[in-house]
Amino acid sequence: MLKYSTIENLFWKFGGLILGKRMIVAKSKKDLDKMREVGELIAEVRETLRKMVAPGITTLELNAAAEKMMRELGGTPAFLGYHGFPFSICASVNEAIVHGFSSDEPLKEGDIVSLDMAAKYNGFVGDTAFTAPVGEVSDELKQLIRVTEECLELGIQQCYPGKRVGDIGWAVQQHAEKFGYGIVRDYTGHGIGRSMHEAPQIANYGRPGTREKIRAGYCFAIEPMLNLGTHETKTLADKWTVITLDGKPSAHCEHTVAVTEEGPEILTLTKEQKAQLNKGKSETVAA
Repeated sequence: MLKYSTIENLFWKFGGLILGKRMIVAKSKKDLDKMREVGELIAEVRETLRKMVAPGITTLELNAAAEKMMRELGGTPAFLGYHGFPFSICASVNEAIVHGFSSDEPLKEGDIVSLDMAAKYNGFVGDTAFTAPVGEVSDELKQLIRVTEECLELGIQQCYPGKRVGDIGWAVQQHAEKFGYGIVRDYTGHGIGRSMHEAPQIANYGRPGTREKIRAGYCFAIEPMLNLGTHETKTLADKWTVITLDGKPSAHCEHTVAVTEEGPEILTLTKEQKAQLNKGKSETVAA
């Protein structure tokens, strides 16, 4: 959430020439333990909100539930007050891509809603997002959500030591383009740790074998944002909500991922999801 904007992209591209390249911070084993804790915390919030999405609920109700749960679990909403952002989650409906404001307008059957959230706990940040159908939606929207999730999985699969950040963007891009979707370019994923936004920027497009080398200990927030139509965006008068320029729907999903010597570890999973994942791996090895 609160993704790098075009202005920030220019800062990184040109400011770095003057100020020096911003370093990617590798996390220690102790840091990673804390990242796992906050990752599980925000994953529990995400899955609770996923179950709440239904026709008739408002995004203000979802926002209130998320903030209450984060605080009850011992964390704080990382978005609330961040550069003045006034909510604890981003709630982006239909053509809204990211940074959507919560409102008292009920969600309707056939809508899709992207919910993006981050918590801070014990000095570290976990960031995650998903797009959910509201009731029954069209096959076109089901596919948009599914492909966005597949792009996230493909991006995560690139997070091995020795690979490059450009490999992540290429994995997302090559899959999204098979379906003709617009890949959002004005907002990107990012490194994450003690701060919500750390180096590097992680675009959802790129060339394989380019950009920074990936090393064990790096933590990334990977987050494909795909539009049913054009990749172009515009920002509403609230100066936060980003929508598609052509008014067509958009989907967004995100995980916080740690790079280990063995490969990627998704940090924003619940304990139950981690257990299921480990069980699946064990069964695969046994087979």
